[in-house]
Amino acid sequence: MALYSTNNTQAGSQQNLSSAYKTIVSLTAATGAATLKRGWIYEWEVGADGAPNASDTTIVWDWSRQSTLGTGTSATPSPLDLADSAAGLVSTVNYTAEPTIGVSLMTVALNQRNSQRWIARDEKSALIIPATNVAGIAGRAKSAIYASTVVMTEMFAE
Repeated sequence: MALYSTNNTQAGSQQNLSSAYKTIVSLTAATGAATLKRGWIYEWEVGADGAPNASDTTIVWDWSRQSTLGTGTSATPSPLDLADSAAGLVSTVNYTAEPTIGVSLMTVALNQRNSQRWIARDEKSALIIPATNVAGIAGRAKSAIYASTVVMTEMFAE
C-alpha cells in the first residue's frame, strides 16, 4: 500500500474562515472507471496559521463525505516513499466554491490557539474514500470569530 501526504499550502491561496464551513482539503476518486481507487485517510494535522483573534474563540473542524468537486486548486500529493508511483486520488485545496457535502464522519472543536493531530489506530478506524467518481472526503473548518487562515495536512494510503 502506497502512502501519501497532501496539504493546503501546496497550491492555491489559503482562504479565510467564516461562520460557514470552508473546505480546506479534499481527497476524491479520480474521474474514469480505469483509474478509480479507494483511499484511507489515516492521519491528519490541523491548526490556525493566522494571527489569533483578540477574543478567545474556537475553530470547528469537520471531515464529511462529498459527492461533487466544487471549485478549488488541484494539489499534487507527495508520496512518502519516492519509489511509489503518483497518487491515484485527487487532492483539491483552498476551495472558493464549496462541493456538495453529505454526512459528517468526524468533527472536533479546538481553541484558535490549539493545533491537533489525529492518527487512526488501524485501517478499520481510518476515513475511507470510496472508489466512486469524484466522491470523497472534504476536510473543512469554520469559526464564528476567527477569520484568518488555517493549515490542514492529510496523510493517506491507497
